[in-house]
Amino acid sequence: MTALSATGRHRRPTMSRAALHAFLVVISALWLFPLLWAFYTSLRPISDTIEHGFVSLPTTLNFQNYVNAWNDANLPHYYMNTLIIAIPGVIFTLLLASLVAFAVSKFSWKLNLLVLMMFTAGNLLPQQVIIVPLYRLYLAIPIPQLISLPFVGLFPSDNGLLYDQYVGIILIHVIFQTGFSVFVLSNYMKTISIELTEAALVDGASVFRIWWSVILPLCRPALAALATLLFTWIYNDFFWALLLMESGAKRPITSALNNLQGEYFVNYNLLAAGALLAAIPTIIVFIALQRQFVRGLTLGSTKG
Repeated sequence: MTALSATGRHRRPTMSRAALHAFLVVISALWLFPLLWAFYTSLRPISDTIEHGFVSLPTTLNFQNYVNAWNDANLPHYYMNTLIIAIPGVIFTLLLASLVAFAVSKFSWKLNLLVLMMFTAGNLLPQQVIIVPLYRLYLAIPIPQLISLPFVGLFPSDNGLLYDQYVGIILIHVIFQTGFSVFVLSNYMKTISIELTEAALVDGASVFRIWWSVILPLCRPALAALATLLFTWIYNDFFWALLLMESGAKRPITSALNNLQGEYFVNYNLLAAGALLAAIPTIIVFIALQRQFVRGLTLGSTKG
């Protein structure tokens, strides 16, 4: 009887583990299916798809759709447009959010909780609510000449306004992404021992020095995780670029994919190839920051 009970106890975890693995395999397959189908579609000529249908075995597979998407959508130009928006957007968001998070997590002052609530509440505001006032605001606010640097090429001032400018798109991304970043970083910084801050103050370090030399290096996993998420969100944005940019040549790579669609006909094979090419930078960023990203997801749970 005892041996049977021991055998039953031994089998139950094994069966539950097998069921868990089977569930994970099925979910993974369902998750990867759209990506694999897009890759399969991108390798088929549109003539083969029209003749045999989307759900059919191909007669020809090649990379011609990738060549056509690269040339027809002018992807190198739109890659650069997107990086001009995404990289400064991520950097400025993390700098501002880390400053606010440092202030509300490491110092006690009267407006501590109120400031944190204001930044966190910003995440609850739907972007579509402020379309009209924001659009009019961008048409009314001029860009100071100090910010306008035509010789750099990043923030050209061809109309003197925030509208239809890279800096305008960067600012709106920073504004909307800072609240979430403050929430994450403040929780992470609370896990860092307060003794480190106090020891730095005793040694004569300034508040800025503590933030830069003590806190930020310890927040590297959280910063890497946020950088990965922010880069992906900003990179994939199409809404704000469509609303706040008039010049098609300045819009990000999501606009380039939109340009692959014809007025009366959409080559979905070509569009799938362009979408996969457009996703390459986000994949590279995730691979480069993968180790720090996984560590950052714990939000400092292993810190004392």
